Order: sequence, then structure tokens, then C-alpha cells
Amino acid sequence: MGENIEKMERIKKDLIRDTYIQEGTMVAFPLCFPGASVPIPADESYITALDVGPENFVYGGTSGRKTHLFVGMLHGALGAVFDMGVVEGADHCAAVCCGEEKFAACVNGPEEGRLIARKLQDEPDQLIQEWGFTREPFEDWGCPAKGEKILHAVRTPFRKKMIGLTEHHLFSVDLNTGKLEIIREIHGQGRLVVSSGGTVLGKDEDQTLWIYNPDKNVFTSHAITLPRGKWKESPNRWARDPGTAILYTTDDTGQLFSFQDEAGFQGPLAKTPFLPVGPMAVTFDGRLFGFSGEGIAHFFIYDPETGVMEKHGMAVSFLERRRYGYQWGDAVTGKDGQIFFGEDDFMGHLWIYFPAIKCPIPFYNPRNQSTMIKEG
Repeated sequence: MGENIEKMERIKKDLIRDTYIQEGTMVAFPLCFPGASVPIPADESYITALDVGPENFVYGGTSGRKTHLFVGMLHGALGAVFDMGVVEGADHCAAVCCGEEKFAACVNGPEEGRLIARKLQDEPDQLIQEWGFTREPFEDWGCPAKGEKILHAVRTPFRKKMIGLTEHHLFSVDLNTGKLEIIREIHGQGRLVVSSGGTVLGKDEDQTLWIYNPDKNVFTSHAITLPRGKWKESPNRWARDPGTAILYTTDDTGQLFSFQDEAGFQGPLAKTPFLPVGPMAVTFDGRLFGFSGEGIAHFFIYDPETGVMEKHGMAVSFLERRRYGYQWGDAVTGKDGQIFFGEDDFMGHLWIYFPAIKCPIPFYNPRNQSTMIKEG
């Protein structure tokens, strides 16, 4: 009888370990200044686009009944998400790109997409006592292609331009002036990514990728052949190593591949635990973090040093108020190595993931005196 009870307890502990995140710390931050402002309405708070500005603020856009643009100030003595306002006539945000002085958002309404911009948020006075923000009017930079939705967009190196994709066109926007140019007609599909050389890659036909060089204004179709795999819907998720600029993506079956300009595609390196594959990001030690699975997404970690992909359960935040994470819209790496995940869900939160530190040498373990590191 006692052995059966112990066995059941072990199974229970293993189930909990497999169900919820065990490595690093997740914090779910509401879309407001806690205790001082009201969050973005629950049915307008599906976070579908994120980017980090030069001042380490995270900018985002929501989808749902209405689209809001917001800025998260989450370092130092700050701790607030400021709702910069509603974009009239929009219900979906496809991308946000931060320039040196302004940010631009790609938003969609019932009929077409357009570009909305505003100057970057000024640094507040630490938010210690009295605080206040002014909702400045948005700039409307126009519609890239009449009657077409915007699918995705990325910013080029040095934050000079945004390269975006509509249903039938590829376009360019100067992030300082808002000057809009149509690059060419194209069958829009998937998501864009910037390679280590500063070129933009996008999905082409016949399991290939096209390349656009924004500096030379040169477009090359069928430039890169995708590796062996299933690519009917993919690649629709990319992650970029901020140190090496190695790119990661997955095919329709969850097989993980890496890409570099010189080496091309490598892999499959591993396989995600579930499908579909959600947003992914790479922190400063080169490890890839992301979500996969339908309904209740599960967290996974890929370590390129070991080549091992591990699943780490569902997201849970227990600081101040317990919240569970189910669906995710976008991910971006912050300047301190933390990863911001946008919750694509009712009453969405901006989640901050603090990865565990990889220790290259044996660390102190009070249960094992032989691993103690001596001072000096």
C-alpha cells in the first residue's frame, strides 16, 4: 500500500514537472501601469506584433475588436505599459518596426492595411511619484497597396527602413520620413526575416526563398532552395540569434533548421514537441526558446551546443497574480537577454521570460560539497 502511494506521488510530481515551465522565470505583465491605469480592454488585447526600440522599450500592437498600439517600459525603476491609443478602423496589427526616432505599425482593417507611425516614447521620470503621459496623435503614412492586407514587415539593420509584404506587393518605408515605395508585385505569403548580410528573405514558389537587397534595391527570385521537408505553410516563423545572426525556422512538421548566408541551410537539427510552431526567439547564449502546440502551447528550448530540443511545459506566472499562458502572437529579445512574448489571447499580457544562466563551470550545490567553488 505504501509503495503504491509513493509511486502515485512520483507520477504526480513528474506530471507537474512536464506540465509547467521548470527553467527560468516567466512574468505576465498587464497592459497598464498597475494600480494607476486601466488595462487595454480584454477583447482588444490580443498581442500580435512586437519590437524593441533603441532605448530598450518594447513596442507592440494588438488585435481583436480594435487595435491598440502600446509601449512597455520595463527596466530600471520603471514598470508600466502605456496604451498609446486606438487605431481607428483597424482590428489587426501585423508588424511593428522601431526606427531611430519613430516606430511604424502595419495595421489592417476590414478592407485593407495601412501604416501608422509615432515618435518613440520619451523616457519618463522613473514613475516613482507623480506620473503622466500624453497621447500624441498618430501619423498616417498611407496604404501600401489599395485593397490589400499587410501580411508582415521587418526593419533593416541600423533601423533605416521597413520592408513589408502585402497580399500582392513588396514595399519599402523610410522609418524617419515615412516615404513609401512599391518595390515590385509579388505573391505574398509567410513572414519575412533579415539575414546576417542585411538582406530580406521571403517565401517564393516551388519551395524556394526570394532575396531582396535594400541597399542595392535588387530583388532575386528563387534565390535559395529550402531544405528537404514539408513547406506548404512554412516558413511562417523565424528567430534570429542577436550575436551570430544565425536564423532558425521550422517546416510544417516542426523540423528545425538553421540558416546563414555563407553556409545556407543546416539540418534538420531537432523537432518541436508539438504543432503548430508559434513565436520563437534566441537569447544571448545562443539558445532558442519558443512555443508549439494548439490550444495550450508548450514551451521548448533548443541548445545548439548540445543539439538537444527539450520541452518545458506550459507557461505560468505566479508573481503577484497567477496566470497561465495558452496562445502566443510574437516574440522579441530584449537588450538584457530577456525575451518578450506577446500573449495572443483574451485579456492578453506582455510576458517577460528570464532564461536561466548557463553555468560553464560546476556551481555550488549545498547537497554535494564536492561541487563547491572555493573563493579566490
